Amino acid sequence: MITIYGAYKSRATRAFWLLNELGMEVRHVPVIQKNRLKDPLAPGAPLNTASPEYLAICPAGTIPCMVDDGLMLHESLAINLYLARKAGGPLAPADLAEEALMMNGALYAATAVEAPALEISQIHGEGRQDDPAGQAIVAAAAQKLRRPFAVLDAHLAREGHLVGGRFTVADINTAECVRYAQSHAALLAEFPALKAWLEACQARPAFKAMWAARMAE
Repeated sequence: MITIYGAYKSRATRAFWLLNELGMEVRHVPVIQKNRLKDPLAPGAPLNTASPEYLAICPAGTIPCMVDDGLMLHESLAINLYLARKAGGPLAPADLAEEALMMNGALYAATAVEAPALEISQIHGEGRQDDPAGQAIVAAAAQKLRRPFAVLDAHLAREGHLVGGRFTVADINTAECVRYAQSHAALLAEFPALKAWLEACQARPAFKAMWAARMAE
């Protein structure tokens, strides 16, 4: 059976959302980030990204991590592409061209969207969005996002989804990167097709189930 190591309050949300969509059963082993603990190596500490037993499985020391019959992946977007391909069906690529588009989209989200979007999320999470330093960070991050958001907005206005005109794993992977900037409502409002697409993705029952589990963790 496939094993997913990680916590809902991490990039593992991407895998858990996809697994809900697929109805795929996996074994979930809770692993939390080491920075959530005062002493991650203390006796009795919960399994975390600094635990020697976890590092023996995932030397990168990150979550999520997936193990399937000896195959180990520790990048969340790659995990999702693998799970979708393994399961097949409409969320998976229908052919080689769609597979390439899904890989291209995942790399674009990871390199052009995720880092500045995370800066926005972190500033809002710390409650610093109204202080001058926080405002400056958010403004700079938003400026970095305007070009990729414009690219995504134009594509979604034409196609409705990222690949194949249907909801796929590509939508999950990109939506989870865009989500980090969602607290910047004014920025999202500049890109109506992107905003509507993200809201539609998050209205799906599988996302709602994942988010409820995240909030309960």
